[in-house]
Amino acid sequence: MSVIYLDNNATTCVAPEVYRAMSPYFTQFYGNPSSMHRFGGQVARGLRESREAVAALIHAEANEIIFTSCGTEGDNAAIRAAVDSQPDKRHIITTAVEHPAILKPLQRLEKQGYAVTYLGVDSKGQLKLEELRRAIRDDTALISVMAANNETGTIFPIERIGHLAKECGVLFHVDAVQAAGKIPLDVSSGLIDFLVLSGHKFHGPKGIGVLYVRRGVRFRPLLAGGHQERGRRGGTENVPGIIGLGTAAELTLKTFDEDHTRMSQLRDRLEQGILSTISDTQRNGHPGLRLPNTANIGFKYVEGEAILLSLDREGICASSGSACTSGSLQPSHVLRAMGLPYTLLHGSIRFSLSRYTTGAEIEQVLGVISPMIGRLRDLSPFSRDNEATHPWLQEQTQRVGIA
Repeated sequence: MSVIYLDNNATTCVAPEVYRAMSPYFTQFYGNPSSMHRFGGQVARGLRESREAVAALIHAEANEIIFTSCGTEGDNAAIRAAVDSQPDKRHIITTAVEHPAILKPLQRLEKQGYAVTYLGVDSKGQLKLEELRRAIRDDTALISVMAANNETGTIFPIERIGHLAKECGVLFHVDAVQAAGKIPLDVSSGLIDFLVLSGHKFHGPKGIGVLYVRRGVRFRPLLAGGHQERGRRGGTENVPGIIGLGTAAELTLKTFDEDHTRMSQLRDRLEQGILSTISDTQRNGHPGLRLPNTANIGFKYVEGEAILLSLDREGICASSGSACTSGSLQPSHVLRAMGLPYTLLHGSIRFSLSRYTTGAEIEQVLGVISPMIGRLRDLSPFSRDNEATHPWLQEQTQRVGIA
């Protein structure tokens, strides 16, 4: 059975060009880039070129780029550096819809006595900037906000938040893992102090990420060790991963406009096809300010897990939310923060496209999903008629704290 892969916010395939660029660095150019000999020197040149390519993707200087093992490491390092460099400031601002790579380290800091403000979002997943402004205190060390949400694709007003942070003298960290390759990223204005990327989200390899640290920002390494990355991240570099990441960055710049147009057209075709043919469905997220590849659709009166299993039997890969929390039985914290009713909260599916998604694949999905939802609803004990009165639904609504 052929696979239709619509789970690209979880991970993307490695581009053929990326694979070809990486391959020699496993078997031919395997020297340590820190070595004094020429064999290692040629590897160091490859790293330097990749660093320049990644810097170009976000309009940074090459020496502002630190290679990490993943997006989670970059996010953790940025948060740790921000609080360690300002010991007199004990308050951090973030949002209720961040990735666990942000929420978990902040929860640890709370146990160490830090105060964290979790900003809410509206029904479309957008922040209220006035609430952010009111949340800033004299002892605020950091504002940490994602560029775009990984579940709904809703894009946050990063530039406006950056201006606000600078006006108040607060460091600003942006988790751009889900945004890379989908919307333009530009740190040249100096509004962003830390920005994080992950290679496998834009057709690079897994196990490699990037932490941008604006020149002049004080930084204490999360990983102490050797002199690699100018002393800012110890450990021998993942050379093939870095080479692949640099190639992925070059490809992204080269094909950005074409990819953006194709993905948004196919996403809209998928979304409109579902919403226009299947009753009791809705789009979750902002209708306009969102990533071009992401469609989060709520199907009332049917469990999301049943939809995913049925799609899987058709060879269609999608997701009910973040891949990093897919093992949890808890409903999506993102959709909960948006105030979705229980029947949508548990029946929402994320479809995420890539530059390799085709129109034929989207048509194939549209051809099977409507009768599939109809069959699942026939088996479901919940319906529009008993939504307000079904005892189990009322109990679950109260359990997950939905108004």
